Amino acid sequence: MNTEALHIEKADVRKLLSSSPDAAMLYLYIHSGNDAANAEKQLHFSASRLSCASATLRQLGLWPEERRSLIRSGQSPEYTERDVLDAMDHDSSFRMLYGEVQRLLGRAMNTEELKILLSFERYLGLPAEVTSVLVSYCKDRARQKGSLRNPSLRAIEKEAYFWAEQGIDTLEEAAAFIHNQNMKNSRLSHLKNLLQIRGRALTPAEERYASGWLEMGFDDEAITMAYERTCLNTGGLNWPYMNKIMSRWHDAGLKTGEQIRSGDKKPVPQGATGQLGEAELEAIQRILREG
Repeated sequence: MNTEALHIEKADVRKLLSSSPDAAMLYLYIHSGNDAANAEKQLHFSASRLSCASATLRQLGLWPEERRSLIRSGQSPEYTERDVLDAMDHDSSFRMLYGEVQRLLGRAMNTEELKILLSFERYLGLPAEVTSVLVSYCKDRARQKGSLRNPSLRAIEKEAYFWAEQGIDTLEEAAAFIHNQNMKNSRLSHLKNLLQIRGRALTPAEERYASGWLEMGFDDEAITMAYERTCLNTGGLNWPYMNKIMSRWHDAGLKTGEQIRSGDKKPVPQGATGQLGEAELEAIQRILREG
């Protein structure tokens, strides 16, 4: 077994800390120059342990291969009512899936919805058990967003395409993906509290900003400091303005409150304020005018 020295990026370290011990061990094994094909034997993993660990690394973007994507030549196939009827008559897996999805959604599905469900199996290649998990996941996500209604098949279809493009086609991949999404949602919820946002969900644009800051690796104090500076200079939470601050700190390698305080004490060019330079102030004013 190779034991080469390796350098792990800080972003990868954070991902590994949120993963399982098996996933972290497999990551170290592979990135030390070992062949993943020998991992089961050399790490004394069972097949199921190895499958779960590799699925976790794939969902975290830490697997040393490019993610699989669908190759489409035009539009997806147009399934007909006859296709649905034939599947119901001759495809026991689809027939069981149909019953399970109806149970999860609490209602009967019409023909158009059954065509969509058939495409999950035949076009996207999602196994029935993975589709069941997908539907449950979409239901839970709708509840988290405050909806009292179950998602439509069209909404589930959009997520199904995403899963297929990410290579989520096993129960292990699905479990790893959902775990990572739950971790992300927990972190976003905590960040909302730091920004004094309560009683509502983040908009898609706000979530993109927030997710970006979390990916940059800022600690709570740094986020709070950026929020306070934003409010002091703009009178409230201005997302593009705060993003300018966060990006400036990130580019300077400042990720914690302590690092930021130390960085602000360093000598600055003549004419600068120690916190906001003239160029930044001009950029801020432009943001406020455009916002």
